[in-house]
Amino acid sequence: MTGSAAMGSAVVLVDERLGAVLPAAALAVLRAADDVYAGNDLPLDLAKALSLSPAPAELTFDRAVVVIATEPTEPSAAALLAAGAPVVATAPPAGTELLSAVAVMDRLRSPGGCPWDAEQTHESLRQYLVEETFELLEAIEDGDRAALREELGDVLLQVLFHARVAAEDAVDPFTVDEVAGDLVGKLVGRHPHVFAGGDPAVRDAVSQQHRWEELKQAEKQRQSSVDGVAFGQPAVSLAAKLTSRATRAGLPLDLLPGKGNDDGDALFALAAAIKLTGVDPEGELRAAGRRFAGDLRTAERNARDAGVDPLTMDADAWRRFWPR
Repeated sequence: MTGSAAMGSAVVLVDERLGAVLPAAALAVLRAADDVYAGNDLPLDLAKALSLSPAPAELTFDRAVVVIATEPTEPSAAALLAAGAPVVATAPPAGTELLSAVAVMDRLRSPGGCPWDAEQTHESLRQYLVEETFELLEAIEDGDRAALREELGDVLLQVLFHARVAAEDAVDPFTVDEVAGDLVGKLVGRHPHVFAGGDPAVRDAVSQQHRWEELKQAEKQRQSSVDGVAFGQPAVSLAAKLTSRATRAGLPLDLLPGKGNDDGDALFALAAAIKLTGVDPEGELRAAGRRFAGDLRTAERNARDAGVDPLTMDADAWRRFWPR
């Protein structure tokens, strides 16, 4: 095919992840076109939704022709571009790859997909959610950007997986769109200072945190300041969360656990005391554990460098090789 494209001809590139959504700039082009065709890379369901016929093998350049395709290398699109036709396209909005992730999850879970994925339930997936969450936490603590990006993806997978399983529930199904919709509603509702023209109760980050809890309690019609606390979280985090909720509600400090000889109360009191200084006791304890593990590895390495098997060391040897 040779020749120059007629005035009004163009190639409109669409992102099939967005369905039958055309670039806004394509509207004028489509209105002025004599012929509009689907490139052969356009999915059939998308071509049908747009009521398009396949592009002919030979395009006519004396008419205003528009080809809608997904890639500029599609033969009809490439021919138009070679004849001087412009490209009409827009960059995909942020979050478009989430649609791809949902589609992949759907494929894995559907007939003909992965047998292991198809067998999973909310209960069987619990261990992976916990594991991936802690791996993400470790990446944050290590300051490892590559690992952080990967582990965020793994946590996202758990959300997509659980939502896909929920969509198949025969009694009370819900979809990933409903999950996202609920989240949007929650974020908007709890940020009236951002989305509702202002909130005099919010002056800074601290007052916003208080306002968040107030709105949450009213929204969920909670009867107690500790309703909604996840009691399955690690014990130190639980103590810190309970302390935060109780003191925010005005509980005097002398009523916090810590009296008597109970070891649990003593641990709670220590976690509460740290939390009241504005520090996360769970994070502090994890950091101490990581430092201790590092010292332990260093001592073992020092021993091996000195020709001593760490498995044979007594207390004096440990002290000798312990990092100063």
